[in-house]
Amino acid sequence: MAYAISLWTPPALPITGSTDLFPVRRIFCVGRNYVEHQKEMGGDGREAPFFFLKAAHALVPLGGEVRYPPKTSNYHYETEMVVALAKGGRRIDAKSANAHVFGYAVGLDMTRRDLQQWGKDHGRPWGFGKDFDQAAPCSALAPAARIGHPAKGALWLTVNGKERQRADLADMIWSVPEQIAYLSEYYTLEPGDIIFSGTPAGVGPVKPGDELLAGIEGVGELKVRIVAPL
Repeated sequence: MAYAISLWTPPALPITGSTDLFPVRRIFCVGRNYVEHQKEMGGDGREAPFFFLKAAHALVPLGGEVRYPPKTSNYHYETEMVVALAKGGRRIDAKSANAHVFGYAVGLDMTRRDLQQWGKDHGRPWGFGKDFDQAAPCSALAPAARIGHPAKGALWLTVNGKERQRADLADMIWSVPEQIAYLSEYYTLEPGDIIFSGTPAGVGPVKPGDELLAGIEGVGELKVRIVAPL
């Protein structure tokens, strides 16, 4: 049996220290997972986690130039640790969830904040605000076999050399194992799924010409330069 059109190249991330690629199936993102970010977005504590999705084709492996997207005048960065799953499953126990993880990366959950807010205000989905071309720049994956499973360590972002975000992974409201366990109650998780595990306070707008450097202690760094829209 042949396909009616040519197959596209599967979205994939490089792996630090390897020539292999990690194929990406789905991108799950958790919202409001650091207390101070939850406050700046209108929350007030440890609410139940909630998730949204981005298409795998939103990935920008290794960052680099990212175009300012259309239909927005309020384009934001959100620095996050990315978790890549090597094993899937349903109803995964948080105590064993780390055994499902292949590795970790630095990601940017880029957001058309004005479109996201319009969706909130009108009871509509967030898709136009969160899921668009080049909405998920991501560094190479650092294998858990090499770095372990980071539960603490600095996370930061600078824009044009000025620090905008700084927190510790230990500040997460819901830990990575808890996120995996929670998601697996609603989805059958699959190898190749990745999770953007939440951003701390300090999110804000960027414009063409801005240079972003995001990093996570022990995981890696990600550089992005915002360029003019198509």
